[in-house]
Amino acid sequence: MSDSNNDRNSRKPSRNTGNNPQGQNNGPNGGPNGGPNGMKVGRGMLGWILVGALAVMFWMLINRPGTRSNEISYTDFRTAFEQDKVTEVTLDGDELRGKFAEEQKLGPQGTGVKDFRVVVPPGFTSQFSFVDYVSDRRGITKVTVENSQNLVVNLLIPLLPWVLIILFFYFFVFRALRNSAGAGGMLGNFGRSRHKVTAKENTNITFDDVAGIQEAKDEVQEIVEFLKNPKKFQRLGGRIPRGVLLVGEPGTGKTLLAKAIAGEADAPFFSISGSDFVEMFVGVGASRVRDLFKQAKDNAPCIIFLDEIDAVGRRRGSGFSSGGHDEREQTLNAILVEMDGFETNDQVIVVASTNRVDVLDPALIRPGRFDRQVYVPLPDVKGRLEILKVHARKVKLGPVVDMLRLARATPGFSGADLAAIINEAALGATLVNKDFIEQDDLEEARDKVRWGRAKKSRIVDEKERIATAYHEAGHTVVQFLDKDADPIHKVTVIPRGNFGGAMMTLPQKDATTHSRKWCIANIRCGLAGRIAEEMFTGDVNTGAYGDIQMVTRTARAMVRDYGMSERVGFVYYGDDSSKTNSFDTSKDYSQETARIIDEEVKNLIDKLEVETKKILDSNRERVEAIAKALIKYETLDANDVDRIMRGDILTKPTISDLLDKEAKRPPTPKPEGGEPNLGLGGGPVPSPA
Repeated sequence: MSDSNNDRNSRKPSRNTGNNPQGQNNGPNGGPNGGPNGMKVGRGMLGWILVGALAVMFWMLINRPGTRSNEISYTDFRTAFEQDKVTEVTLDGDELRGKFAEEQKLGPQGTGVKDFRVVVPPGFTSQFSFVDYVSDRRGITKVTVENSQNLVVNLLIPLLPWVLIILFFYFFVFRALRNSAGAGGMLGNFGRSRHKVTAKENTNITFDDVAGIQEAKDEVQEIVEFLKNPKKFQRLGGRIPRGVLLVGEPGTGKTLLAKAIAGEADAPFFSISGSDFVEMFVGVGASRVRDLFKQAKDNAPCIIFLDEIDAVGRRRGSGFSSGGHDEREQTLNAILVEMDGFETNDQVIVVASTNRVDVLDPALIRPGRFDRQVYVPLPDVKGRLEILKVHARKVKLGPVVDMLRLARATPGFSGADLAAIINEAALGATLVNKDFIEQDDLEEARDKVRWGRAKKSRIVDEKERIATAYHEAGHTVVQFLDKDADPIHKVTVIPRGNFGGAMMTLPQKDATTHSRKWCIANIRCGLAGRIAEEMFTGDVNTGAYGDIQMVTRTARAMVRDYGMSERVGFVYYGDDSSKTNSFDTSKDYSQETARIIDEEVKNLIDKLEVETKKILDSNRERVEAIAKALIKYETLDANDVDRIMRGDILTKPTISDLLDKEAKRPPTPKPEGGEPNLGLGGGPVPSPA
């Protein structure tokens, strides 16, 4: 954190960041050495010096006498010397160097040498006068005496590696730990906050990039207005909310709102995740909370953003505890005290986000701490259109792309889903060498994001393919005939995602609630696949697992949660989210009530199963027609289904016809500087899904 704070000090020398508590100036450019990263420059130069010293050390070790391959024993030298086989001799301290007249095989290994080195024994010079004695020998052409080594050098060379190792550890390990830990010592760094400081000039996201959640954006804009002009809000005695909690489903734009605040507010923005507070050491989380708020108060007015606060803000007493210390609760207590304790600071605004507000501690979300809960919902059709336009700025769209059509065809999609659609469409169009994104690319990207990628190359057994066709045909007929069900989008037997086939629906409007008739229609449709499969193939398989799960879940929710059973009545028997102990699995109703609930769920499913069988039995011809069309064409859209249900015959080309047609088209000439088209006729093969 010291790096980011020092960078900010260079922009605003008068502002204290917490790491510089006295607000001292670190030079004209913010660094202690006169540069933006003064300490880093000095340590970098020292590092190069140490690297060079280590290189010199290794060179000296390699070239030490004890490591030379041409060293011979004193006995071998004396024997060769007495036989007049030595031509040049140099005495250098306790080392004797020279040359033989010709290569000699000396030593136990018989190694041939011509240049030799030998360490002379003590008392060598006392045995004879070196210069006089050597000069009298025949064959000696050169005699030299040198003194390049001394006692000090001989003592320092063995110590040099240890000195360099000690310096290395001191400068690169101990000093780094001490500097990062600050006044707390080497272990004090664990208690320092791991937040990131974001300034306005360091982010490129503004409120113009946030679309589809206008009400939530208006509420957080008030925070920016207060930071820019606090006297405007204090004129009538009002107080800006100390905390704002962003609540919503994943992908709706909570973190994006926080980034927009950082991009709009002319104030420091401290951001940290809830999981960054928790560490394996006891008390570290609370210490990091105190350090974060201390630095925030030193930089007030400012904003603190706690992402995924449910990681530390869960209801106290909900976990298993054996009476010892609970690190998470200690961290939560520190947050509660800092947000509304005895030393409250109105200049620090806390913004937090979560998608699990039901598990947060009541003391955390009360007024005075998080005064506001800003709900960030899934966008409606108008919001989805605005979000698609924002993400479409970065890609190339074709001239006939209809964004409103895509917005209407994506109910229930979050902002992240819509961004993924645009990105997947761009990738898909790029892979087939298109110049821009077309409507077909957007449609395929939507299906890919919602239902998974189409597995067109998967080889399916013919028997399994027929069973899948009748299964999807059963879904399609019941879905089409039930007026309370959502309209059909398309049906396919091409495996997509984890499904062997799929019947896809698209609601006509955004629904926040569902009626009892809609739930019953949904159950009928789920039952129709297995029933049609058994009715027309005489067997069943495990492919209906997902349908059975959906039917059971919907029926149980109708009886237990929604009060849609006459026998159970208008009573809620679902899970109690207010329980403080997550290990408490006891129910708030008796075993007799549980038995009644199970019976009602079973009776409801059995009743609707009988009704679904009657519908399919009276429409056998339609089921047959759709199943045969699926086997032939693999994919049917809503218009195809409507024609078949009216009794018309489809005449559109099959996948094989399209592939044969594309194969017969002549290849497009290779453009200048481009790649050959490989006979695909200048465009991609139409996708069957």
